Amino acid sequence: MTHPSIHAQTHPDKPAYIMAASGETVTYGQLDARSNRGAQLFRSLGLKPGDHIALFLDNNARFFEICWAAQRAGLYYTAISSRLTASEVEYIVGDCGAQAFIAGKSLQEVARGLAGKLPRVRHWFSVEGDMPGYRAWEQATAAQPATPILDEVAGYDMLYSSGTTGRPKGIKAPFLNEPITATNPLLALSQKLYGIDGNTFYLSPAPLYHAAPLRFNMTIMRMGGTSLIMEHFDAEEYLRLVQQHRITHSQLVPTMFVRMLKLPEEVRKKYDVSSLKCAIHAAAPCPVKVKEQMIQWWGPILTEYYAGTEGNGFCAVAAAEWLTHRGTVGKALIGELKIMGENGEELPTGEPGTIYFANGRPFSYHNDADKTQQAFNEQGWSTLGDIGYVDAEGYLYLTDRKAYMIISGGVNIYPQEVEDLLVTHPKVADVAVFGVPSEQFGEEVKAVVQAANPREAGADLAQELIAFCRQHLSAVKCPKSVDFEVELPRHPTGKLYKRLLRDRYWGDSKKRIA
Repeated sequence: MTHPSIHAQTHPDKPAYIMAASGETVTYGQLDARSNRGAQLFRSLGLKPGDHIALFLDNNARFFEICWAAQRAGLYYTAISSRLTASEVEYIVGDCGAQAFIAGKSLQEVARGLAGKLPRVRHWFSVEGDMPGYRAWEQATAAQPATPILDEVAGYDMLYSSGTTGRPKGIKAPFLNEPITATNPLLALSQKLYGIDGNTFYLSPAPLYHAAPLRFNMTIMRMGGTSLIMEHFDAEEYLRLVQQHRITHSQLVPTMFVRMLKLPEEVRKKYDVSSLKCAIHAAAPCPVKVKEQMIQWWGPILTEYYAGTEGNGFCAVAAAEWLTHRGTVGKALIGELKIMGENGEELPTGEPGTIYFANGRPFSYHNDADKTQQAFNEQGWSTLGDIGYVDAEGYLYLTDRKAYMIISGGVNIYPQEVEDLLVTHPKVADVAVFGVPSEQFGEEVKAVVQAANPREAGADLAQELIAFCRQHLSAVKCPKSVDFEVELPRHPTGKLYKRLLRDRYWGDSKKRIA
């Protein structure tokens, strides 16, 4: 049995988590008392097991107090991206059926306009400051007892996909009436694959509303370790924190690797990262050259996984395996890999197609039976919509998102391959590749680049990058043109909102771009 409440009894003064910038520390004793008060508040409001709350917060010290309060009260809790607009937040809160909405003062520009707009929300709370129409969370919980509620039962997160290709979808786990100390698959995997235990000091550089940071940090707290939470990611600050706190574990996304590798060599060498035992990465495909450079720098401590918020399958690969199967995201540990063709046929080894998991965990998209049905085939296998292939030894290789595939003159082109190459160019800070309309070929390849030095953005650099691609790739895969942006619309978790870029080029075209 593992839970912060247990560690509060054995190590009440041990830090459960520390906020990196402010230094605010929340001990296990404090986390236990504050999550009890939150659970008591939820019960006093009439919220019962199976009901729902929503959080709209930046990374701050109250985040996990609220999540653990909901977990102890048997509630579903939906953490919402702080990057969303008022209408996007309104959609998610309405769709998930939250009865209580908790927002951060730092997000008041969006949050203030929501009060009173959602008829199912009966209780509105603000964190770290007052807002019109909201009650102060800290004041409301302070009035509650710090003892456990009498009917503790495990609650669950209900998170929404980031919506990079359309409306976000909520993934709801079944309510199982479990004790709050019940284990879950991530807990077992974290112990087996990553060696997470009570001695783990975990650096969390990503937004907490995303599935992986939320679940991994809560796993650390279940195990009795300590999390160090960055309010915002900065490449050099990340390295400084690893050295200062002797961090043992961390989880990152490939864009973070890229940003650290783009630091001047003297900056990178200035920090001691030898305390790191395990650097977990996922969320987006990692370019082979980027991962090779990271392993050369940090040693063979990188471990990668492929999975989704849906939890329908899980692949993983350690650095030693990866070095003999470069580019793989691993073998299936949950579910069985199946690669399917356009007509629903199972494809042979080495041939790319839609990735499915057979015998994986079932899931459904909340309030969307059509999307749920589209995620499953006739055999009951489920997909996240990615394209890839499996080699003879059972290792999975990602090719791209199905929605991003370019069909130019009848040839299938996967943008990820071009992006992985271009991001290694020293003058490129970030890049997106996608198809744009072409009268002759239907689609042609377009690259949109964030230049490392904005002053170099222009026609000369565009031609240099196209020539660079043609040195390494078939001409048909290479961009026909390159445009420049000051910054690409990338989610803090590393996912690129490519749809926002593509829509500018397709306009009113009737051709569907997902």
